[in-house]
Amino acid sequence: MADEMQTTVEVDKNELLDTCLLAGRIMIEGGSEMYRVEDTMKRIAANAGVTDAIIFTTPTGIFCSIRNEPYTQLRQIQTRDIDMEKVTRVNTLSRRFATGDIDLPHLHDALANLDGNVPYFPMWMQICGAAVVSALLMVVFTQHYDWFDIPLAGITGAVGFVVAGYIHNLTKIKFVSELTASFALALCALIGVKLGIGRNLDNILIGAVMPLVPGVAITNSIRDLLAGHLLTGIARGMEAILTASAIGFGIAVVISFA
Repeated sequence: MADEMQTTVEVDKNELLDTCLLAGRIMIEGGSEMYRVEDTMKRIAANAGVTDAIIFTTPTGIFCSIRNEPYTQLRQIQTRDIDMEKVTRVNTLSRRFATGDIDLPHLHDALANLDGNVPYFPMWMQICGAAVVSALLMVVFTQHYDWFDIPLAGITGAVGFVVAGYIHNLTKIKFVSELTASFALALCALIGVKLGIGRNLDNILIGAVMPLVPGVAITNSIRDLLAGHLLTGIARGMEAILTASAIGFGIAVVISFA
């Protein structure tokens, strides 16, 4: 009954397009796959009574219009990161709109509030998480339960994470944060091994670099390619390759002096 009432009420189509684009932009900035972004935007439009919305998404911009009507809007994507909390919350709001729990203006306000007030874990917890991930993945990937190297791997991974976050906030130039962070963690690992805190430099670096590796970006690139989004898949794949190259270059510079 709620769905029938929702589709019969005349909606502001400019507000609808703005809401769809806001939802899509938040999802893209959060690292969602493009086919998921388009599906969510189309569902929002369909649940508002517009079944012929035309949507085109790229990593740097999204376009939305209504067929045979003078309604077209676009939004620029300025930042791209990995934040699954944003993607999950947009999907939750979309489902609430589909069931009639909220109307279009409330959906737009909720998305705008989400865009400006995304909850984050405290920095100390993120640093501890990076340390745990580095230590555990060193064991997973090297298949060596070297308890002597685990503390240094955790500390090194935490150092790289902190440096990456600081440089990312300091400059918006892409790949600089990954390059600087990989250089810092490799230098920290090398100093630790020289001081006798660690033994195997290679194993320590394998674990410490994991928080920086663009694993989600690579996975989403492949999924976009398989879903037919060739432009997005290639662009994201190239971005992931350049990120991995920056990480490798920073580590290689330090290792060359070892």
